[in-house]
Amino acid sequence: MANTPNSRNSRNSRNTPKSQGARQPSPVEVLRQARAQLAELTGMAPESVTSFEQSEDGWTLEIEVLELARVPDTMSLIASYQVELDPAGELTGYRRVRRYERGRADPHRQGGR
Repeated sequence: MANTPNSRNSRNSRNTPKSQGARQPSPVEVLRQARAQLAELTGMAPESVTSFEQSEDGWTLEIEVLELARVPDTMSLIASYQVELDPAGELTGYRRVRRYERGRADPHRQGGR
């Protein structure tokens, strides 16, 4: 029989990322993984990715999250986190680099006043 459990398992195991060796995730996969992993570790939902760079050592992203919701929304506190991932897209570290009110221009960014 062609569809026995053993034949399905052996066929599926050939298609798993582990058996493909050094398969690199696509940039979109890295973004998704970084957002999901940061959310799981911090308990805060990422709002946007503001910086994204690949290097020999992996990936570096800057992700903004809502740290403290306030009313009005323009007074909510936003934090920017630098996130490091290995070449496979697994988070290896993160740190908060900025915190600011949503309604204020970020002085650290180009064009901020």
